[in-house]
Amino acid sequence: MKTARDLMTQDVITVQPDTPIRELAQIFLTHGISGVPVVDLDGKVLGIATESDLIFHSKRLKVPTVLTILDSFIFLDSPEKMEKELRKIAAASVSDVYSSPPLTITPDTPLDEIASLMTEKQVHTLPVLDETGKMIGIIGKKDIIRTIL
Repeated sequence: MKTARDLMTQDVITVQPDTPIRELAQIFLTHGISGVPVVDLDGKVLGIATESDLIFHSKRLKVPTVLTILDSFIFLDSPEKMEKELRKIAAASVSDVYSSPPLTITPDTPLDEIASLMTEKQVHTLPVLDETGKMIGIIGKKDIIRTIL
């Protein structure tokens, strides 16, 4: 059975938290990819930024539902959720939109487990880390589709 080592792309395109949103969009379009690892200055994987994060950035803000009882306001959505949405919509850099912590795999993770993770966790970009935690590759949904051919 094929493993992550057989499928992964070793030349990984990454961004840092301070990468501007416009630059992230350009990376996606230029390289034809749908997600990139977000790394710190030491190369440690902090999270994943995806095309979905950019689409969220362009959405309209939903006003939270509120109940009024005896001159009191009760928000039906959590304030944390509202704050997170506001931060993503107003994002200027990757640090405002990326998902963390990242779901990662090892080079020996079998193909069926990778496919299961992607479908069950609804993620389509998986960094491959060695035993020291260093990123050595990445697997995207296109890498899985290539195995069909």
